[in-house]
Amino acid sequence: MKTSEDIRPISYMKASAATLLNQVNATRRPVVITQSGHARAILEDLETYEQTRAAMGLLKLLAQGEEDVRAERLHKQADVFTRLEKRLAAQP
Repeated sequence: MKTSEDIRPISYMKASAATLLNQVNATRRPVVITQSGHARAILEDLETYEQTRAAMGLLKLLAQGEEDVRAERLHKQADVFTRLEKRLAAQP
């Protein structure tokens, strides 16, 4: 993070929104927006945001899987594939 470029007061954002958007999209680094000297928001490019959301979704699925293992909610691989094959064969 380049502090001088990546932390901006809200007054700068109000006056230079287009410049900030260009910077975020060009560098793909988020910008911290401050208000009264305190960090209040993060501005980031859309592609990075979407990648982060997708990664979070995968992490949630992984956490659910780990919880299933701890709770012993398990199925044998052969049984799962047999059920999937039956479902696929039943589709038109």
